[in-house]
Amino acid sequence: MSSIRTVTDSTADISREQADKYNITIVPLTVSFGEKLYTDGVDLTSNEFFQKLSSEIHMPKTSQPSPEAFRLAYEEIAGPEDTILSIHVSGTLSGTLNSAKIAAEQVAPKVITIDTLNASQGVGRSVLIAAEALNRGIPLEEVLAMTNISIANTFSVFAVDTLEFLQRNGRIGKAASLLGSLLQLKPILYADEEGMVGVYDKVRGRSKVIPCLVEAALKKVNPENEVNLSVVHCDAEDRAKLLLEALQAHYQIADLYEGPVGPGIGSHIGPGALSLMIQPSFETLQGML
Repeated sequence: MSSIRTVTDSTADISREQADKYNITIVPLTVSFGEKLYTDGVDLTSNEFFQKLSSEIHMPKTSQPSPEAFRLAYEEIAGPEDTILSIHVSGTLSGTLNSAKIAAEQVAPKVITIDTLNASQGVGRSVLIAAEALNRGIPLEEVLAMTNISIANTFSVFAVDTLEFLQRNGRIGKAASLLGSLLQLKPILYADEEGMVGVYDKVRGRSKVIPCLVEAALKKVNPENEVNLSVVHCDAEDRAKLLLEALQAHYQIADLYEGPVGPGIGSHIGPGALSLMIQPSFETLQGML
């Protein structure tokens, strides 16, 4: 009997509990400090990463998983008659999706690669929708349709303390227009329709960051419907809890995740970053089919 499996990469920032619940396979990126190499989420946790960030002389860099890493993962979890949904970080931000596509051509199982045009739990939210749909026994074509609807209706907005990390790692995208003009301004960025980093707003001082993030969510996702919500942070747990409390005052939350950003994403947005990812609930998305 054939089966359908779900694969993603470590930039999705899916927790171990989420992965175990749905049997999701995570293919990790590599994070380096100079010549020291670490496997994202395997031998380098989020806490360890931010500790190193404050003590290492080298800026962290990330490397996408190789096609071979994906090939091995695919062959380990699926047989020739099986199907794999391989759902990943934006192809404009990382070569990870391309590695998955190359591997997909080298294996017997049918592999469907999907670009979420997003990052962190913006990826994770669509992965979880696909996994939940499969768990409920929904047919593959409907699962794919729901996943695509999820991608189109998942909004990710984040605040960074500095653009240094995005700039040095070449992921700054349209936010490059802000360089040299901040002067205590805090950039509010988002994953745009092309899967790039876009500029949502800029505010003066940390105290205005959380209200701006909440306002962005309310403009994008109707608070009258139940939502799935993720609040993630880069070594900023106290502020993440304040953001979550502010969002809970407006939304009924069907599925909630709050936690740290992993090394793969943390390398690009830096300490102090704060983000939310919000989408309609599973039932609402299913009703949009």
